[in-house]
Amino acid sequence: MTAAWSAVRVRVPASSANVGPGFDTLGLALQLYDEVTVEVTDAGLDIDVVGAGAAEVPRDESHLVVRALRTVAERLGGQPPGIRLRARNAIPQGRGLGSSAAAVVAGMLAARALHPGGAGLLPDGELLALAAVLEGHPDNVAACLLGGLTIAWTEDGAPRAVRLEPHRDVSVTLLVPPEALSTQAARGLLPDHVPHTDAARNAGRAALLVHALTADPSLLLSSTRDWLHQPYREPAMPETAALVARLRARGIPAVVSGAGPAVTAFADADLRADVPSGWSVQRLAVDLGGAVLTPLPARP
Repeated sequence: MTAAWSAVRVRVPASSANVGPGFDTLGLALQLYDEVTVEVTDAGLDIDVVGAGAAEVPRDESHLVVRALRTVAERLGGQPPGIRLRARNAIPQGRGLGSSAAAVVAGMLAARALHPGGAGLLPDGELLALAAVLEGHPDNVAACLLGGLTIAWTEDGAPRAVRLEPHRDVSVTLLVPPEALSTQAARGLLPDHVPHTDAARNAGRAALLVHALTADPSLLLSSTRDWLHQPYREPAMPETAALVARLRARGIPAVVSGAGPAVTAFADADLRADVPSGWSVQRLAVDLGGAVLTPLPARP
């Protein structure tokens, strides 16, 4: 394909999905970013990664950014002759903070921008659907792409999402353990069926949570109560479960971030004394802009 530009940079935010009762539906973008630069070259594949997960990620066609880029390039009708990829990662991997969604969104946005007329050929709604297929579900990719608070769902087989503006007083403290947990392992603990009363309670709290995050953060403790997924995942992350319970007993709205094992606490406070040894603590604001793409000048 002939590129609209020869190189682009994409900044993609972390995301905390589920947010308690919003299982596979709610996502919140956070001001913690991976930055990916993609350049079209004459031939070959050249990958360099620094930052979070740099020692573990592959440097070949299996790299998730490359797979996402190839998916969109194929959809648009042509692969670049060569790719130079540079990634600077800050999002912890395997912690439930949307690192894979960020990689998918970055690769797809880069591929679309590098194809002439790509934005017209692949509008945001279709890009979201492609990203959700590669990622597995739409909650993290929606938050990463759109920023703010997102509600994702699937209608007639197509993933969709809307963005809402979070209340200005919503702030997050991320509590991140040193060990990763695969999303597949966490999802494998979920039962095929849940009691009707639990489903009804979760539906009510999820509706209340949207109100709390957009209009009245004082309701966050009540609205983040969950019966649908967190209790079933406790055996895979006992330290996480104990930390969430301890913080909530103190009146701090805390939830498992995504599939875990990181914890999202809605508190603008120093929680370093509360976390187990080896955990990191980081206060973050909500990202309001989502993924940002910047064209770059061609190399001389």
